[in-house]
Amino acid sequence: MQRIVVVGAGMAGGRAAAEVRARGFAGEVILLGAEPHRPYDRPPLSKAVLSGRIDDTTLPFDLDGVEVRLGRRATGLRPGTVETDAGPLDYDGLVLATGADPVTLPGDGPQRVLRSIDDARDLRGALRPGVRLVIVGAGWIGAEVATAAAAIGAEVTVVEAAASPLFAALGAQVGRCTIAWYARAGVTLRLATAVERVTPDGLVLAGGEELIADEVVVGVGVRPGTAWLAGSGLALDRGVVVDEHLAARWTHGADGADGDRPPVVAVGDCAAWWSRRYGRRLRVEHWDCAQQSPAVAVSTLLGGEAVYDPVPYFWSEQFGRMVQFAGLPSAEAAPVFRGDPGVVVPPDGGRPSGWSAGWFAPDGRLEALVTVGRPMDMVAGRRLMAADGIPDRERFADISVSMKELAAASR
Repeated sequence: MQRIVVVGAGMAGGRAAAEVRARGFAGEVILLGAEPHRPYDRPPLSKAVLSGRIDDTTLPFDLDGVEVRLGRRATGLRPGTVETDAGPLDYDGLVLATGADPVTLPGDGPQRVLRSIDDARDLRGALRPGVRLVIVGAGWIGAEVATAAAAIGAEVTVVEAAASPLFAALGAQVGRCTIAWYARAGVTLRLATAVERVTPDGLVLAGGEELIADEVVVGVGVRPGTAWLAGSGLALDRGVVVDEHLAARWTHGADGADGDRPPVVAVGDCAAWWSRRYGRRLRVEHWDCAQQSPAVAVSTLLGGEAVYDPVPYFWSEQFGRMVQFAGLPSAEAAPVFRGDPGVVVPPDGGRPSGWSAGWFAPDGRLEALVTVGRPMDMVAGRRLMAADGIPDRERFADISVSMKELAAASR
């Protein structure tokens, strides 16, 4: 192998390029990025960058010996060659790290998304006291943008089609526990409200109601950045199809015999990997995936047999609270609470102790956990889930029993 090309210069791509060098690869390493920026961290965009606390999130990756080509977009792929807007680029090994692209809404009005550092800086410039901001989507991003905008003094309305915030991630029962956060922050929350289109004046809601806005931010999800791979012969299914080693596979329709095709791996938001733990294919659009998957993918590319099979993990800062979520709850599981989500201010006037909620599999395993202001619950809970531990459910609901104790006593 003489040349490894990494397509995508975000967190996952930058870490993959650095990992190739760290493992002693002596050939060429080329990092190709569509944006004009070196790899940077995205979670702070909707937090510290939007609030003005910081302006630069460039990551300190050691890219010594890596040829970084910025402002260059991949446009197509065939075995051994990446087509780019600057001409073809041959490879002996390929890392796909093209992330995901935000979904936008119908309509001829301006709508903002928050995916890049430039998006965050532009939106920050538009936020000011009294500006009428409408956010479509009460998911993780929507809540974080609402938090920052309300703190600046904007007049914020959040429109959500589901029955609760964070419905897709946490379900209605847990999601409803966050509704009061919006009101206390002075944010208007409209649930079970669908949007028909974006107009120059704001939104038209399903049913015809008009909602006037100076700025509209859309946070209704993303799609994997794989459109440029259409017709390449790589297997695609809501992302680049990869196995538990993060190795991609070519379909029979691709040019060339199987043995003639240089190896391809995928990492981060664009990778749809097979999970041994969950027995199905997953694609997780979280920072932890972009952080951890490159080491496995590069090992695979260089002939190793490492397996990628994490317990998914995510964190968010919203309305003065640290929210962490790990695992994958089954649809039929009902949450078990630790602590009272309804206690905003304790009777003694002190700070609330926070709360957690867990979802249990039929065999008793803790399969997912959300924590609000209880980071130590998450530390022990992640270990418990990684070990497929079975904690005592009644003791789990007793907030006086630490998660560390539960993990130690689990079977």
